[in-house]
Amino acid sequence: MSLQSTVIAPSILSANFAKLGEEVDNVLKAGADWVHFDVMDNHYVPNLTIGPLVCEALRKHGVTAPIDVHLMVDPVDRIVPDFAKAGASTISFHPEASLHVHRTIQLIKSHGCGAGLVLNPATPIEVLDWVLEDLDLVLLMSVNPGFGGQSFIPSALDKLRRVRERIDNSGRAIRLEIDGGVKADNIAEIAAAGADTFVAGSAIFNAPGADQHGYGDIVRRMKDAVAAVRA
Repeated sequence: MSLQSTVIAPSILSANFAKLGEEVDNVLKAGADWVHFDVMDNHYVPNLTIGPLVCEALRKHGVTAPIDVHLMVDPVDRIVPDFAKAGASTISFHPEASLHVHRTIQLIKSHGCGAGLVLNPATPIEVLDWVLEDLDLVLLMSVNPGFGGQSFIPSALDKLRRVRERIDNSGRAIRLEIDGGVKADNIAEIAAAGADTFVAGSAIFNAPGADQHGYGDIVRRMKDAVAAVRA
């Protein structure tokens, strides 16, 4: 298993939007690595969240960490340039939301962003067959997309192992990201299955005592759990 450095990517979907800049500053100071955007359009998924203006605002606020944009929108191509211009580092999308998956990957990369493909719990991994070589990231959903705070779907572990094998066989430095129900008490098992990049929303922003004591404890617990698996 050829793993990259561990990345903790808090999803701002669970942050306090009344003080979003402060929330992002605090979670990055606590040791988080990326900022994860869950972009929902009330069309591809039954929820409506944030757009490029929020990404641009965080950049203007002074956020320099990578911004990891997960587009749960359909169609996807129209919004890609807007997020790239707003400061996205990586942009991931669902194959079901693109008529031409390879073309969308090319579009993302043409705007200078890393490209990711997102697989829902029931999306077969064979969708990677002809595009894996062009990707920078594969994101596996361990819940059905649309809402935060859901429970981890156990079958995602076997899917992680299968995708990890494909990534390793490719010989390329492609990140394997997991999103949905990731917590301090299951992140070790998820890491052992092959993930190196972990999205966590409510597990970080709604952690007991986080408001009073910051996010350092929960981020540290997550990283320590992953490190123990890799030791």
